[in-house]
Amino acid sequence: MKEASQMQRGLKNRHLQMIALGGAIGTGLFYGSASTISLGGPSVIAAYFICGIVIFLIMRMLGEMAVEEPVSGSFSYYADKYWGPFPGFMLGWNYWFSYVIISMAELTAVGIYVHYWLPDLPQWVTALVCLIAITCLNLVNVRAYGETEFWMSFIKVAAILGMIALGAWLILQDSRPFPQNFSNLWAYDGILPKGIWGFCLAMVTVIFSFGGVELIGITAGEAENPERSLPKAINQIIWRILVFYIGTMVVIMTLWPWNQIGTQNSPFVQIFTNVGFPAAANLLNFVVLAAAISVYNSAIYGNSRIAFGLAEEGNAPQWFKKLSSRGVPVHTLCLCSGLTLFVVAVTYFFPGKIFMYFLSLTVGATIVNWITIIVTHLKFKAYCRKAGKTTKFPSLWYPAADYFCLAFLCFIVLMMTQMPDMLTAVLIMPVWLAILWCCWRRLTPAPMMTHTMQKP
Repeated sequence: MKEASQMQRGLKNRHLQMIALGGAIGTGLFYGSASTISLGGPSVIAAYFICGIVIFLIMRMLGEMAVEEPVSGSFSYYADKYWGPFPGFMLGWNYWFSYVIISMAELTAVGIYVHYWLPDLPQWVTALVCLIAITCLNLVNVRAYGETEFWMSFIKVAAILGMIALGAWLILQDSRPFPQNFSNLWAYDGILPKGIWGFCLAMVTVIFSFGGVELIGITAGEAENPERSLPKAINQIIWRILVFYIGTMVVIMTLWPWNQIGTQNSPFVQIFTNVGFPAAANLLNFVVLAAAISVYNSAIYGNSRIAFGLAEEGNAPQWFKKLSSRGVPVHTLCLCSGLTLFVVAVTYFFPGKIFMYFLSLTVGATIVNWITIIVTHLKFKAYCRKAGKTTKFPSLWYPAADYFCLAFLCFIVLMMTQMPDMLTAVLIMPVWLAILWCCWRRLTPAPMMTHTMQKP
C-alpha cells in the first residue's frame, strides 16, 4: 500500500466549529454533572461560569500560537520550541496520557447509558463494540472523523437546546405563581447549601467538564485555512459553552430538587422521567450515548495525532510517523485504540466502579496540560516581543490573564487534595511526571540535551 508523505488538510471550518464545541460537551456534562451538583448544589451555576471564563482565556493563548504555527501535535511542538526539550516531551506525553484516560472514561460511560435500555447486557460488551467501530472509522481518513464528529456534535447541541426549551416550557406551565417556579434553586438550604467550601470543591469536577476544548489546537495541522477557521472556532466557544452549561444547570435544578439528583444514570434522563416525560428521557439517553461515543471518537483522534507529533519531534519511536495512503497515522491510531482495551477488561471485572477514578486522573493530567500551555504562552510572547513580531490572533489581557489562570489552576489542585476521590490523582501526577523526566533523560542523546532553538 502506498504511504502518504504528510497528513491531509481535510477539516473544514464547520468541522472545527463542532469539534471545538463537541469536545467540551460530553460525559462531564451529561453524567458528571450529577456529582458536581451533589458537591455544590445550585452554586454550580456560578462555578461553570467562572471555569468557563478561565478555559476560554487559555484557549485564546493556545489559539494565538496555533494560528501562527498550525502544526499537528501543536502542544508539544510549542513547548519544545519556546520553553525547552523536556517541557515539549512532557506535555506531549502527558496530553497523550490524559486522552487515554478520557477515552477510558467515555467507554465506561457508554456502558452505563446502554445499561438504561439493556440492563442485562454487560458493560464490557458495549465498550468493546464501541472501540472497534470508532477505530475502523478513524482508519478511513481525517474527513471521515470530521464528518462523524460534526454530526454527533450537532446531535448533542440540538438535544441540549431542545432540552432547555422543553424544560423552560415545563417550568412556565407550572400552576404555581411564576416567582416560585425557580424556588428549587434556593428552597433547599439556599444557593450555597454546602457553603463556599462546597462551591470550591464543585469547581474541581467542573474542570473535568471542560477538558477537551483544547483539542482544537490538535486539529490545526489538518485544518483548511487555519488562519481563518481557528480564530472563529475559538471565539465562539465561550458563549456556546456558557449558554449550554449554565442553561442546562438552571433547567435541571429548577425542574427537580438538586439534592434528589442521583448518579446511577444521566441526571437529564432521570429528571425527565421523574416529571412524566419518558419519551424525552429515552431520546436524551440516546443523545448522552452519542455524546460519550463522540468524545471517545475525539479522544482516539487526538491521541493518534499527539503521538504522531511526538515522533516528528524525535520524542517518540519513528514508526509512530507511519501514515496510510489516506494520510492517517495508522500505527499510533491502533496503539491508542488498543490501550483502551484496558477499560474493557476493567469493566468486565469491576462494572460500574471505575468512572470516578478515571475522572480524577483526567482532571490531574488536564491541569498539567493547561499549566504547561500557559507557561509556554508566556515564553512565546516573550520571544515575539524581543523579535518585534506581531501575532495575527493575540490572546486576551496578556500577561495578567496568564498569571490569573495559573493561580486558578493551582487553587484547583489545592482543592483536589481535600477530596478523597481526587487525592489519588494529586499523588500520582508527580510520580508520573518523574517517570517522564527519567524517560527523557534516558532516551534523549547527550547532544540533544540542550535546546536547539536559538534563544531570543
